[in-house]
Amino acid sequence: MKSLSLSKLAPFFLLAVVAIAAIFIPSLPNFDDGKFNGADVAWILVATALVFLMTPGLAFFYGGMVHRKNVISTMIKSVVAAGVVSVLWVTVGYSLCFGETIGGFIGNPMTHLFFKGVASGAPALQGGSTLTIPLLLFALFQLMFAIITPGLVVGAVAERIKFAAYTLFIVLFSLLVYAPLAHWTWHPQGFLFKMGVLDFAGGTVVHISAGCAALAGALVLKRRQSHIDQKEIPPANIPYVLIGTGLLWFGWFGFNAGSALGATTLSVSAFATTNTAAAAAGLSWMFFDVMRGKKPSVLGFCIGAVVGLVAITPGAGFVAIPQSIFIGFLAAIISNVAVYYKSKSKLDDTLDVFPCHGIGGMVGMLMTGVFATKSVNAAGADGLFYGGTAFFFTQVKGLAIVVAYSFIVSFLIFKFINLVLPIRVSQEDELLGLDASQHNENYTQGTLLVKNGGEIKETLIED
Repeated sequence: MKSLSLSKLAPFFLLAVVAIAAIFIPSLPNFDDGKFNGADVAWILVATALVFLMTPGLAFFYGGMVHRKNVISTMIKSVVAAGVVSVLWVTVGYSLCFGETIGGFIGNPMTHLFFKGVASGAPALQGGSTLTIPLLLFALFQLMFAIITPGLVVGAVAERIKFAAYTLFIVLFSLLVYAPLAHWTWHPQGFLFKMGVLDFAGGTVVHISAGCAALAGALVLKRRQSHIDQKEIPPANIPYVLIGTGLLWFGWFGFNAGSALGATTLSVSAFATTNTAAAAAGLSWMFFDVMRGKKPSVLGFCIGAVVGLVAITPGAGFVAIPQSIFIGFLAAIISNVAVYYKSKSKLDDTLDVFPCHGIGGMVGMLMTGVFATKSVNAAGADGLFYGGTAFFFTQVKGLAIVVAYSFIVSFLIFKFINLVLPIRVSQEDELLGLDASQHNENYTQGTLLVKNGGEIKETLIED
């Protein structure tokens, strides 16, 4: 039997320790004594499932755009977050995000350790208003956001990062970046929440954090050989991208409309702004490309639609439907231009995560500061367009804090991982493809990658 390194033994034994410790956590009663709203519970259950669907949707979206020898490795890195983050969330992640606050910066990890008090807990957060859904359902809804966020980063580091290194990144990012940002922004005692920063469904917590982490990862991992050689890599499967876009768009209704936390008119409004911004952004990206002499493309519309979904996320429940058209239209143009200039640089963000999710999230936060109105959500604020100058600058301050924190901490995480576990595959494995070298699953699009001496050849698979 081959000797196993610590890096191969540690993940299993850590999971075993958690599993065994869970045996001894006492069970508490979980009864509905009539304090919950049945319609709200039903809708948020559906919304939770919709947000989960976004993770395989993201896997298809990214998997269709990489080289065919890296499809499987790219897709699994998004999907494995569902496993890693789910276990982490129950043990300590939820408590760090929504447990009793420590100075407005982080939740007490002992408050809900192993979901203590969540299944039978009072339907309210510390210092917040009473919920109409069980605390457990709120925790599960929030889990889906925590799952997809590290999955977004995959697109920037695809085709060159080791699977084990990325799995470790998911853990550290979730604990050190996502959890603090979620606490700052969404916990009633979080310091950004108390400052007045508005983020309805994750512009800062999800998209800006993932976009900045993507930029950090691309800088630490450096360029792929194909990027250095300026080889144009055709997408593996454009229909995958189209399927992924459809799943993301569909799931995003739960992402944004579900963030109203009830079956309310606010939820309906957020649903409408989400669809409208995505539609406008998809058209904006495609027509902008046509204006620049390109042909209308499936990729262009799909990428634009996702940028629109990103941009409307922070303001979905604060802005009106007509203004969501402008938000989608503008975000798509800004991200499109950012992708163009990135392509002229030496930055190797494989699938343009920073220009699309990072910058798209930033545009959305600023547009929330411009177009938010209390006529849509009385709990919100009036933006710059309605005379709310102070609120606009609050959004700018919140944006600056989140960008700086997300980038710096993510950069340090990638650097740390590279010290304890080589983060990048070898040049030979990169040439072979990560499907074969990392997962030994090398059948892709009817071809088989094989080593013949020192040479790697692509052979057609015949029946």
